[in-house]
Amino acid sequence: MKKPNNKNIAIIGGGYSGLSAAHEFIKKGYTVQIYEAAPFLGGLASTFDIGEAQVEKFYHHLFLSDQHLIDLLKEFDLDQHIIWKNSSTSYFYDGKIYPFTTPLDLLKFSPVNLINRIRMGLLALYLQRVKKWEKYEKITAADYMKKYAGSQNYKIIWEPLLKGKFSDYYEDVSMSWLWSKFATRVASRDKTFQEQLGYIEGSWDILTNALAQYIINKGSTIHLQTRVTKIHVENNKVIGLDTVDSLGNTERQNFDVILSTIPTFYLPNLIEELPDDYKKRLTDIQYEGAIAAVWFLNKPLSNSYWMNISDPNIPFLLALEHTNLFNSDLYNGNHILYTADYVTQTDPRWQIDDENIINSYIPHLQKINPSFDRSWINKTYIHKERAAQPVVTLNYSEKIPNTKSPIDGLWLAAMSQVYPQDRGTNYSIGLGKKVAEDIINK
Repeated sequence: MKKPNNKNIAIIGGGYSGLSAAHEFIKKGYTVQIYEAAPFLGGLASTFDIGEAQVEKFYHHLFLSDQHLIDLLKEFDLDQHIIWKNSSTSYFYDGKIYPFTTPLDLLKFSPVNLINRIRMGLLALYLQRVKKWEKYEKITAADYMKKYAGSQNYKIIWEPLLKGKFSDYYEDVSMSWLWSKFATRVASRDKTFQEQLGYIEGSWDILTNALAQYIINKGSTIHLQTRVTKIHVENNKVIGLDTVDSLGNTERQNFDVILSTIPTFYLPNLIEELPDDYKKRLTDIQYEGAIAAVWFLNKPLSNSYWMNISDPNIPFLLALEHTNLFNSDLYNGNHILYTADYVTQTDPRWQIDDENIINSYIPHLQKINPSFDRSWINKTYIHKERAAQPVVTLNYSEKIPNTKSPIDGLWLAAMSQVYPQDRGTNYSIGLGKKVAEDIINK
């Protein structure tokens, strides 16, 4: 295939895969058009306006190993906005908060007997040093942890976390997914095993805006609130696409190359000519949705940044207190708390209004901190995303659709193709950049 000319590259989706791909194309002398159905850019890293500042809809931080993200910030001279802090983690179990930041905290975790605490510590050290992850594709995380961490560690620590993250799919998740969490965490720890996390002072919006401004200033176009409705193909080659904007205006545009960064299961709705086996790969991968409540409080709920919740009756997986780690005067003294959960597509909360979700959560915050009451609440927000977490099942590498589709000129850079690492902004940037390079070099 000849290299595309400067006017004939379309990118579907304005999240970080799409933005980083556009950035790479433009650096190599091409122009692009980005089509984003939402009225904003950034995808899961998008922010919302609270008057005094911007805040992420879904909690975000950097790891020390997030090299793609850090390099991009440096490229825009934004690395001086990174704040690095020592993280703090806790675990809520049986009505009590346990510190869970250091190896010593694990040794003091009394719900598990001492032998199993030592067993879990040794296993964690081992997993953090494993480089060859492929063998973990053939065993579920549940089976692996039952076998090597033991039934007590599994029941008290790992089963609640897997259920919280993957709900109905928790027994199907590959150990390769859990391995990636250990690998990422150890790469963000110093020699004393202290984890360091980062944040972009002023919010992720700073980087999103820098990318958008760069794309526009270089002569490319971003179409917000514009949905792609059809991809046209002739002789097994893409020739263009149809769009509709927020006013109902439709348009047909010709393209030589189309890069789709949206969840893969949407793509068969846009293109009829996909071969059945490839279409099956696109639609077979299941996604969990995410529901995050963002609380602006006049005092902190706890003293930790990240609190894992091990209570099947509490309707969220974690309580993350952004301002316990990244305090900022921009928030007018508000303490920002995220209570987040990953849920199936049939979860009743998709249909419940925001106020009722908030009201249903308040008694559970009181379980965590009995002093909590409504007088602590200044503002609340609910954010929902239907496709937030691909379900990584056994032998996942064999199920991922190739980034180059069987249709000439049609490429993919979707969240479900980030592997063996877990999905995240850093890896979305890396994937978008790599696929753009592959297209240019084709």
